[in-house]
Amino acid sequence: MPGVDVQRVLGIETSCDETAAAVVDGGTTIVSSVVSSQVDLHARYGGVVPELAGRAHVELLTPVLADALAAAGSDASGRGIDAVAVTYGPGLMGSLLVGVAEAKALSMAWGVPFVGVNHLEAHLFASLLEQPDLGWPLVVLLVSGGHTLLVEVTAPGTYRLLGGTIDDAAGEAFDKVARFLGLGYPGGPAIDRVAEDGDPAAFAFPRSLLGKGYDFSFSGLKTAVVNEVRKHPEARTEDVAASFRRAVVDVLVSKARAAAADVGARAICLAGGVAANSLLRSEIVAACEADGIGAFVPSRALCTDNAAMVAAAGWWRLANSGASPLTLGADPNLELVPTHSPDLS
Repeated sequence: MPGVDVQRVLGIETSCDETAAAVVDGGTTIVSSVVSSQVDLHARYGGVVPELAGRAHVELLTPVLADALAAAGSDASGRGIDAVAVTYGPGLMGSLLVGVAEAKALSMAWGVPFVGVNHLEAHLFASLLEQPDLGWPLVVLLVSGGHTLLVEVTAPGTYRLLGGTIDDAAGEAFDKVARFLGLGYPGGPAIDRVAEDGDPAAFAFPRSLLGKGYDFSFSGLKTAVVNEVRKHPEARTEDVAASFRRAVVDVLVSKARAAAADVGARAICLAGGVAANSLLRSEIVAACEADGIGAFVPSRALCTDNAAMVAAAGWWRLANSGASPLTLGADPNLELVPTHSPDLS
């Protein structure tokens, strides 16, 4: 399929509990970016409630789009917008449908191309918005509430999967442990804050699958935290949080570092919501400095779900693969398909 020559792309992101819209120029320049978070809505339930998330997107998407377009010097007529990109998976089905339907409607109303974007691939493009001159190949450590992946990226849109989680994702483990400790939702930021006042060596929590390839497992670590707290109810929450955070980060950094050495990566790049974790950010930078390679750590605004990364990925997809058909539907189980098969023997 021939590529589509576009410059300014409107991105829409509604895969989970952030309603976002952004305008990106040339795939790398953020013209506007608006994110409306639903954290307060879901906090009382200790996690995202899919039905509530979908309803909130219906209410929030129109004003979010209006703000993003106005900040980019456009309006409801789509003046100056060359294409519309939207996350079509993975994510919550009801939430995805809201964004996909809106993107198709705008595409038809404005007479511009429509392109569906894989949410995971969009995270791989996030760093290009701040570091467009990234060297290749890269190892990207993508860590979020639903995914923990190690990906080798040899060029934009060209990658292979090195490893992933076999049970809980890192962000999911943070949320579950935080809920058990009574720290609230979202768990990642809550544990990060409390852990700053704790002793990371207070508990010797397990480092699962350490030194055993590039797959991850955090379910056993979560269970170990629960068991230790029940055996030691007097334990300081700060110490438990710090020890848990250290165990997660040790595994993430160790595997990313080994993968980078294995593929000859010029740098390690963080992506996803857990990439906002302060210890992970500092440890990745220190590890890369020790190994003599680059470290690319996106700003916290680009770690969490946003539409700028969707627009950037959409711009690249349009230029290289062309527009998506308007028959494209939401796919809550969409996977990141490698462009060639991994061979790590």
